[in-house]
Amino acid sequence: QVQLVESGGGLVQAGGSLRLSCATSGRTFTRYAWFRQAPGKERESVATISWSAGTTSYADSVKGRFTISRDGAKNTVYLQMNSLKPEDTAVYYCAAWTLFGYDVWGQGTHVTVSS
Repeated sequence: QVQLVESGGGLVQAGGSLRLSCATSGRTFTRYAWFRQAPGKERESVATISWSAGTTSYADSVKGRFTISRDGAKNTVYLQMNSLKPEDTAVYYCAAWTLFGYDVWGQGTHVTVSS
Protein backbone atom coordinates (compact mmCIF):
# COMPACT_ATOMS: atom_id res chain seq x y z
CA GLN A 1 0.00 0.00 0.00
CA VAL A 2 2.29 2.72 -1.32
CA GLN A 3 0.99 6.25 -0.84
CA LEU A 4 3.90 8.20 -2.34
CA VAL A 5 5.91 6.97 -5.31
CA GLU A 6 9.18 8.73 -6.10
CA SER A 7 11.32 8.75 -9.20
CA GLY A 8 14.04 10.79 -10.86
CA GLY A 9 17.10 10.20 -8.72
CA GLY A 10 20.43 9.32 -10.21
CA LEU A 11 23.99 10.39 -10.89
CA VAL A 12 24.76 13.81 -12.28
CA GLN A 13 27.81 16.02 -12.66
CA ALA A 14 28.21 19.21 -10.67
CA GLY A 15 26.34 22.02 -12.37
CA GLY A 16 23.79 19.65 -13.85
CA SER A 17 20.09 19.24 -13.21
CA LEU A 18 17.64 16.59 -12.07
CA ARG A 19 13.90 16.56 -11.53
CA LEU A 20 12.43 14.42 -8.80
CA SER A 21 8.80 13.33 -8.92
CA CYS A 22 6.49 12.26 -6.11
CA ALA A 23 3.15 10.79 -7.16
CA THR A 24 0.33 10.36 -4.66
CA SER A 25 -1.91 7.30 -4.61
CA GLY A 26 -5.34 8.50 -5.63
CA ARG A 27 -5.51 11.60 -3.46
CA THR A 28 -3.66 14.70 -2.42
CA PHE A 29 -2.57 15.99 0.94
CA THR A 30 -2.66 19.56 2.17
CA ARG A 31 1.12 20.02 2.33
CA TYR A 32 4.17 18.29 0.94
CA ALA A 33 7.86 18.50 1.61
CA TRP A 34 11.10 17.22 0.21
CA PHE A 35 13.65 16.09 2.76
CA ARG A 36 17.15 14.83 2.28
CA GLN A 37 19.67 12.95 4.34
CA ALA A 38 23.34 12.57 3.58
CA PRO A 39 25.52 9.93 5.24
CA GLY A 40 26.51 11.02 8.72
CA LYS A 41 24.18 14.01 8.69
CA GLU A 42 20.73 14.70 10.07
CA ARG A 43 17.70 14.67 7.85
CA GLU A 44 16.81 18.17 6.72
CA SER A 45 13.86 19.80 5.04
CA VAL A 46 14.73 21.07 1.57
CA ALA A 47 11.46 22.53 0.32
CA THR A 48 7.76 22.62 1.18
CA ILE A 49 4.59 23.41 -0.73
CA SER A 50 0.93 23.80 0.14
CA TRP A 51 -1.33 22.01 -2.32
CA SER A 52 -4.15 24.52 -2.50
CA ALA A 53 -2.29 27.82 -2.68
CA GLY A 54 1.06 26.57 -3.90
CA THR A 55 2.93 28.48 -1.22
CA THR A 56 6.55 27.37 -1.14
CA SER A 57 9.51 27.57 1.18
CA TYR A 58 13.14 26.55 0.77
CA ALA A 59 16.18 25.85 2.82
CA ASP A 60 18.81 28.54 2.46
CA SER A 61 21.24 26.02 1.01
CA VAL A 62 19.04 25.38 -2.04
CA LYS A 63 17.22 28.68 -2.48
CA GLY A 64 17.58 29.95 -6.01
CA ARG A 65 18.61 26.54 -7.33
CA PHE A 66 15.71 24.23 -6.43
CA THR A 67 12.04 24.67 -7.27
CA ILE A 68 9.18 22.70 -5.76
CA SER A 69 5.90 22.53 -7.66
CA ARG A 70 2.76 20.44 -8.01
CA ASP A 71 0.63 19.20 -10.89
CA GLY A 72 -3.04 18.94 -10.01
CA ALA A 73 -3.88 16.78 -13.02
CA LYS A 74 -1.28 14.17 -12.10
CA ASN A 75 -1.44 14.50 -8.31
CA THR A 76 2.32 14.81 -8.38
CA VAL A 77 4.86 16.97 -6.58
CA TYR A 78 8.14 17.82 -8.27
CA LEU A 79 11.51 19.04 -7.16
CA GLN A 80 13.49 20.65 -9.96
CA MET A 81 17.14 20.77 -8.97
CA ASN A 82 19.47 23.00 -10.97
CA SER A 83 23.10 23.97 -10.53
CA LEU A 84 23.68 20.88 -8.46
CA LYS A 85 26.64 20.74 -6.11
CA PRO A 86 28.45 17.77 -4.59
CA GLU A 87 27.04 18.74 -1.20
CA ASP A 88 23.56 18.07 -2.59
CA THR A 89 24.38 14.37 -2.62
CA ALA A 90 21.86 12.61 -0.39
CA VAL A 91 18.84 10.37 -0.28
CA TYR A 92 15.82 12.53 -1.06
CA TYR A 93 12.43 11.78 0.44
CA CYS A 94 8.98 13.08 -0.37
CA ALA A 95 6.67 13.51 2.61
CA ALA A 96 3.03 14.48 3.00
CA TRP A 97 1.34 16.25 5.87
CA THR A 98 -1.47 14.55 7.75
CA LEU A 99 -3.19 15.17 11.05
CA PHE A 100 -0.07 13.78 12.71
CA GLY A 101 2.51 15.79 10.81
CA TYR A 102 4.79 14.70 7.99
CA ASP A 103 4.13 11.02 8.56
CA VAL A 104 3.50 9.76 5.01
CA TRP A 105 6.78 9.14 3.22
CA GLY A 106 8.09 7.92 -0.06
CA GLN A 107 10.72 5.24 -0.31
CA GLY A 108 13.53 7.68 -0.99
CA THR A 109 15.56 8.25 -4.13
CA HIS A 110 19.31 8.68 -4.19
CA VAL A 111 20.94 11.70 -5.77
CA THR A 112 24.69 11.66 -6.34
CA VAL A 113 26.47 14.75 -7.63
CA SER A 114 30.02 14.20 -8.80
CA SER A 115 32.76 16.83 -8.91
